[in-house]
Amino acid sequence: MLDKYAQRPTDALVVFSRNAHEFVCEATVHLSTGLTAQAKAHAVEIYAAFDKCLDKMDKQLRRYKRRLKDHNRQRSGPVEFAGAPQYILAPEADGGDAEPESLQPVIIAEMETRIPALSAGEAVMQMELAEAPVLVFRNERHGGLNVVYRREDGNIGWIDPQQ
Repeated sequence: MLDKYAQRPTDALVVFSRNAHEFVCEATVHLSTGLTAQAKAHAVEIYAAFDKCLDKMDKQLRRYKRRLKDHNRQRSGPVEFAGAPQYILAPEADGGDAEPESLQPVIIAEMETRIPALSAGEAVMQMELAEAPVLVFRNERHGGLNVVYRREDGNIGWIDPQQ
């Protein structure tokens, strides 16, 4: 399946887990262009979960095959990434009804994340391939940080502070 659409994947990770009576299969494929495709599926049998996950990945890559090939042709090198800290904040202990004691949130985890340098179209494609609700990226056109996200109405929103 990857030979058909992605030519030279650099890395792939498939993780199986169990959630009550269901098996969960999560697959992540890092493409040579720097983009990442992800799929996740649930089923009662482990092989069925893998097959569903593979079908989702196949559908995503088939949908973006032309754009992936154009993306590869337009770029002289892979997507560039910049590092940035990522924090996980603790939820409000009281459920948010009472006034907080401090405006400083409690950080419970700190990690490093990568911010890709993409065009707006490539960012939307990456968000779709990764099945992510939001993607922060550095706009190649002007170098500023931008955000694309899936709206509740199903459309894609794009925040570009440079406009």
